[in-house]
Amino acid sequence: MLVLTLRADLTGVTQLLPLDTQDEPFFYTFRVQCTSCRETHPNWVSISRFESTDISGSKGDANFVWRCKACKRESTASIKEAPKAYDQASPPTRQTVITFDCRGLEFTDFQANGEWMAKGLETATRFTAIELTEGEWYDFDEKSGEEVSIKEVDWEIRRA
Repeated sequence: MLVLTLRADLTGVTQLLPLDTQDEPFFYTFRVQCTSCRETHPNWVSISRFESTDISGSKGDANFVWRCKACKRESTASIKEAPKAYDQASPPTRQTVITFDCRGLEFTDFQANGEWMAKGLETATRFTAIELTEGEWYDFDEKSGEEVSIKEVDWEIRRA
């Protein structure tokens, strides 16, 4: 099992979460490495928890199935549960966003492509269409009259 963790400095917002619904799925984008031969896939790969592929020679399925070009081994990854919201903390703490069951592969790097959402820390303001690809985000909470931000975004993939 692998977990994608996040540590970020949230100011004025909390419950940061990828917009990941059946109607608007989030595609988690990773670099993938084979655990048998250590070959790294040349491209970034994207995984959705709402899409699954059959595993060859098995009755099961997975959210991501990959055959390594170097050693020809088939590997899989499945998202175990819905993503967890990242809550504002001072100082910022590392929190798990999502958990993967990986067989024969490892995720080595993450790109925060896609839309995220959060809510105001002191207000009920909902912030949507948050882009974290640059590692920071700024906006204004009209209800509180304060600037809100997400800074110092740090992703890490760890063993669960």
